[in-house]
Amino acid sequence: QVQLVESGGGLVQPGDSLRLSCTASGNIFSRATMAWYRQAPGQERELVARIFSNNYTNYPDSVLGRFLISRDNAKNTVYLQMNSLQEEDSALYYCCAGVAGAVYWGQGTQVTVSS
Repeated sequence: QVQLVESGGGLVQPGDSLRLSCTASGNIFSRATMAWYRQAPGQERELVARIFSNNYTNYPDSVLGRFLISRDNAKNTVYLQMNSLQEEDSALYYCCAGVAGAVYWGQGTQVTVSS
């Protein structure tokens, strides 16, 4: 069983930056595809960033150039650096791990961008 624990969410103003972290238990991390998703009230969960085991990354257009996903296999941790935050980035952010046909989710961390 893999557990994912997110941290780093909070309340920030438009234009600010925030870094989310997600630490995974177990010994699967280096082989896992890690991703961040977000879900705003009344909306579907959407992919924010993804990083594969070979460090290849991809992003949707909505965050491309503002968000950066990275991973530290030695710490079993994936990060999401979010810059130039906008009010529409407000959501519950989830960490996700995919490995060996299984998908695991964290509990989420809230990000609120408001002036």
